[in-house]
Amino acid sequence: MADQTTNPHWFSQGRRALIFVRPFRRVVCFILALTLGGAALSAVEPLVLKYLFDQLGSGGKFQNVGLAVGGLLLLGLGHEAILALSSWLTWRVRLGVHYGLLEATVDRLHSLPLTFHREESVGGIMTKLDRGIQGFLEALSEMAFNVLPALVYLALSFVVMVRLDGRLSWVVLAFTPLPALIGAWAAEKQTRRERNLLDRWAKIYSRFNEVLSGILTVKSFAMEDEEKRRFLHGVYEANAVVVHGVGFDSGVGAAKNLVVMLARIAAIAFGSLFILRGEMTVGTLIAFLGYVGGLFGPVQGLTGIYQTLRRASVSLSTIYSILDAQDHLADAPNACEVQSLRGEVLFANVGFAYNEKKPILRQIDFYVRPGEMVALVGPSGAGKTTLMALLQRLYDPTSGAILVDGVDLRALQQRSLRRQIGVVLQEALLFNDSVRNNIAYGRPGASQREIIEAAKAAYADEFIARLPEGYETLVGERGGRLSAGERQRVAIARALLKNPPILILDEATSALDAESEGLVQEALARLVKGRTTFVIAHRLSTVVGADRILVLKEGGIVESGDHETLMKNNGYYASLVRRQTQGLLAGAVVSFSDPL
Repeated sequence: MADQTTNPHWFSQGRRALIFVRPFRRVVCFILALTLGGAALSAVEPLVLKYLFDQLGSGGKFQNVGLAVGGLLLLGLGHEAILALSSWLTWRVRLGVHYGLLEATVDRLHSLPLTFHREESVGGIMTKLDRGIQGFLEALSEMAFNVLPALVYLALSFVVMVRLDGRLSWVVLAFTPLPALIGAWAAEKQTRRERNLLDRWAKIYSRFNEVLSGILTVKSFAMEDEEKRRFLHGVYEANAVVVHGVGFDSGVGAAKNLVVMLARIAAIAFGSLFILRGEMTVGTLIAFLGYVGGLFGPVQGLTGIYQTLRRASVSLSTIYSILDAQDHLADAPNACEVQSLRGEVLFANVGFAYNEKKPILRQIDFYVRPGEMVALVGPSGAGKTTLMALLQRLYDPTSGAILVDGVDLRALQQRSLRRQIGVVLQEALLFNDSVRNNIAYGRPGASQREIIEAAKAAYADEFIARLPEGYETLVGERGGRLSAGERQRVAIARALLKNPPILILDEATSALDAESEGLVQEALARLVKGRTTFVIAHRLSTVVGADRILVLKEGGIVESGDHETLMKNNGYYASLVRRQTQGLLAGAVVSFSDPL
């Protein structure tokens, strides 16, 4: 990835990021006013110290000394009050900007097509999102609430120091460019390290997320120790980069502190000489030392501007990699919202390919009447699931068109279209939430009575009633506390409650045992009644009753008809049926290598 700080567009990216700050502009202005006031109070404090020590050195009155001490107390209290209030307001702004960035990026992640999510891992996305937003907020806070007050403090300090003693001012100011030079020298290496660490952590937690999601596979292959070793090795290497970086940064910090020490010693040496000559008072030297102590903090902050900007550019590029990701499936400007559908579907000469070299579907033509059940069968990789993904407009066909109720899918709003389509997959995904909320996932506002009726229709109410807390029982991550058959019946209840006119059953019973399959089949029989239904199945016994069976092979439809007609034709479908039934009749097990 190119260095964003060399890109002429990074300034425009920074201005674009300020959109998220705009809702808080009044609060930001107030914070800036507070911090400027605090900087002014800090600049006044050395002058009060000068007055105090000059009074002590010249045998001043106790009343004047008390006035100076009281002034220092008031300055300290005012400074701390300003610091506390600005810190509280700053955190309010940070949390608000954080919320706005999360809202924009999460909305974008939900709207991006499946191609983006297939290319980016879940763990990688989450790590980039978290570290990118946090990095931007830290840079924003540093620039807005540290750099500007530092500039004000420097300006005030320079004016006061020159007026106090020009000679000593130039002695001290001669050291101020050195931290900037040290910071500029270190910035490039530090930015490369930040980018390297971001990539490393994204890869580490991407793999870790995959391992936890597939923990059953990990345990089945006894790979726990290997995955633990891989994860900890990655963390160890990332930590080694951090440790090396901390060592480098400590050296840079020590060099900057050495400059401050040399400036202080030089001020003491020359100031002492001037005092011995009677050209300066002790109070003036004390004031100078106060400015030296307070001057180099802002100076070192200012020397980090370049590094801060570079760090911000890394974070912004991470955020914009999500916000600016291409969306080839965006709704057309005049896309229509789908209110209801009859369920009429037409695939007109549809072709599809993930890339130009390997087409998945070729010249798919078929028409489905409202309420008709169509089964899709064929070997793995024939394009059955892809065909249904196109119907949901998770992808767009590379050629041809898909029409629902006579309207091209590309002329419809995607989300309103998908609300009209129910899907029951082979492996039902349930969220780590209550049974009730999982059933109501497609209709969050459904009443308890409607949810129970849907569960009864899916033959799920009986087992739900036996759960410890009934419908309020948490099902665990991915529904792990329920059996496969129970998860599937909850998924069917969810589809029933949604009440869609178009239904997709993708291997809905293939992973179940015979007893569970019987219950699920009964629930499915209720679910499909009166709906346009597409059934994807390898187990051909489940599609015998379909109105029409489409046989796909190598991306095209090679046969079409009901079960009886296709068996009479004695074609590819009949050979698949014979292969399955012959294995059952002979007591043999069908090989997993069979293209079913």
